[in-house]
Amino acid sequence: MDEVAAAIADPVRRRILETLREGPVAAGRIAAGFEISRPAISRHLRVLRESGLVRDTLVGRERHYELDTSALEGLRAWIDGLTAERGSVWGRRFDALETEVYRTRRERRQSGQHQEVPDEESA
Repeated sequence: MDEVAAAIADPVRRRILETLREGPVAAGRIAAGFEISRPAISRHLRVLRESGLVRDTLVGRERHYELDTSALEGLRAWIDGLTAERGSVWGRRFDALETEVYRTRRERRQSGQHQEVPDEESA
């Protein structure tokens, strides 16, 4: 996970990953999209390959790179673990809000105030 996090920490490597979202791309075409040297792009591609974020294939004389998101699973699970409790706090707050809305509607109906507040099903 640390290797993946380090790999995506660099903005050039993140842009390379975004370039590969649509499918395999030749190394030369990747390099053409940047204003840094081809050797620098090659080093970035090596870091991405070693972290497991990309795979490369030799097609004729060109090396094609392809995104491999499976390496992100460990990082995604770690982030989900950090945000899980936060999500449950918001979930409880939304549940409390929903309860309050229904209680207010019930009290208005019981007190004879027929000022209808549309619920989400009729809206």
